[in-house]
Amino acid sequence: MVGKSTITAALAEIDPRFTLLRKLKVGTGRADEYDFVSAEHLEELREAGRLLVETRRYGNVYAIDARTVEAMAEAGEILIVHVGRVADLHQLTGSGGDWLRVRFWVPREVCEQRSRSRGDPDTGKRLQAWDEAQADFDAHAEAAAFDLSISTQDAEAVAVAREIAGALAALAAEGRGPG
Repeated sequence: MVGKSTITAALAEIDPRFTLLRKLKVGTGRADEYDFVSAEHLEELREAGRLLVETRRYGNVYAIDARTVEAMAEAGEILIVHVGRVADLHQLTGSGGDWLRVRFWVPREVCEQRSRSRGDPDTGKRLQAWDEAQADFDAHAEAAAFDLSISTQDAEAVAVAREIAGALAALAAEGRGPG
């Protein structure tokens, strides 16, 4: 069983240009994929019109800074961005550039099992987030427009990473996305 972070690491092994975009985070909890900022700093970025996406979940605020996206793209990095709502996906992909949109999913029971095996203290909140994400997807399935949909329940990280890299190469061959 693999999840987003494991697949992200596998993608970076295949091609070091694959880079996780670290979201800005105001709040507490896990820090390994986020850059913590103060609420005041986030407000400054919001007022400057620099936030592409802003999400509230688990009592925290998560945001994506447009300048970070631009700088990573200019550096030739292939951005990996984890988003959990269709509206956030549209906001991000509508901001410019070509994106490969991949949906990872697992049954709710698997989500719970993974959370408990990691020792997450907020499994209940994670299941609530799973419920909200599934309801959001169900409500916007027609507009979601994913290029790939992958169940990670029994997936191998390297196989999923190769599938994503292959889909991205196909996009590039069509003249879209990084080559």
